[in-house]
Amino acid sequence: MKSVLAAVMLFIAPALVLAQPAASTAEIKPAKAAAARPSASKPRVGVRRSALKVVEEVTPIDDDVNVTLSEADLELAKRVFVGVIPCELGANVEITPSDKRPGFFLVQTKTARFRMHPVESRTGAIRLEDPKAGAMWLQLGNKSMLMSQKLGQRLADECMSPDQVTMAAMLKKNPVPSILDEPKPVVGK
Repeated sequence: MKSVLAAVMLFIAPALVLAQPAASTAEIKPAKAAAARPSASKPRVGVRRSALKVVEEVTPIDDDVNVTLSEADLELAKRVFVGVIPCELGANVEITPSDKRPGFFLVQTKTARFRMHPVESRTGAIRLEDPKAGAMWLQLGNKSMLMSQKLGQRLADECMSPDQVTMAAMLKKNPVPSILDEPKPVVGK
């Protein structure tokens, strides 16, 4: 009996929810009237922010006149590895210098394409950024990686140019001592 009653309630419950009376038209009219009136305090802008964002996102970074590179940035750009760089899991990252402006690069993978410029790093790593797309290329001595700051994940990791492969092999043979390791004893002469 209880199961039959429960089945009937499950069948009738959606109909009861839909059968609730709608709000009267008197309650709706003042809300519509207030929404229809333009706000006197806010001036109307000719272009919506969403339209500005779309234009900003499709304007390549190397065409953006607001991005200027310092001499240090241009020197940093000379140290960026260019060409096709193999990464883990069979991925590749291709880095091509811009024809339009020195110091800018086109960084692309199979599915993504970014226009990047060098940004000074306190650690000494070579860092390229596309602030509009939220992407960053980080080039260390022994590996590089492409990261999406918007997605919060790496798009390509363990990317190594021939020079980085050599550096990684050297670090495996002669690892850099950690600052937490005990110093080696000095042998007297």
